[in-house]
Amino acid sequence: MILAAGRGERMRPLTDTVPKPLLEVQGKPLIVHHLEALSRAGFTGIVVNLSWLGNQIRDFLGDGTNFNLAIEYSDEPEALETAGGILQALPLLGERFITINADIFTDYDFARLRQLDSMAHLVLVENPQHNADGDFSLQESTVGNNGSPCYTFSGIAQFHSSFFEGLTPGKHALAPMLHVAASQQQVTGELFRGSWADIGTLERLQVLKA
Repeated sequence: MILAAGRGERMRPLTDTVPKPLLEVQGKPLIVHHLEALSRAGFTGIVVNLSWLGNQIRDFLGDGTNFNLAIEYSDEPEALETAGGILQALPLLGERFITINADIFTDYDFARLRQLDSMAHLVLVENPQHNADGDFSLQESTVGNNGSPCYTFSGIAQFHSSFFEGLTPGKHALAPMLHVAASQQQVTGELFRGSWADIGTLERLQVLKA
């Protein structure tokens, strides 16, 4: 699942007329980089959630044929935040799936996540300047809330659908759920040291375009 429903407030005025996943980096929209990487990794079925200017994304990607993928869409009239959007899309996702934030740029090999069987598995990265304190600790493959060093959640994860059991439809953030699960040692993870950037502001977008 590619998470593409966000408004992109910090990217305005660009995102007033273009949804953030369609902003270009290295000659292609951000979301296209993900789709091509997923296809190379052997994935065939993709779900994209849509809200702000979502029809532009749907019109651009179509049914996924141009990427050798089958794309389905989960429409959110009002953005449901990350966990809420995943919950709504569960009927399209099946028992086990990966999620990717549309607004990151990375060369991570998504094939690494295909054989995992964790309830939740996070790809962590070294802390960027804008998140210097990190999000989670990592001891071997166990993700925690305390300890040193702490790393930043990359926006790439693998989940079992049971992770979202008991969640009621509506708006729900993912981070609090991950911290609760981490406190119960229910989250695994890995540290990725390759190329990764969070395109959260105009300044970060310009750095990649430079």
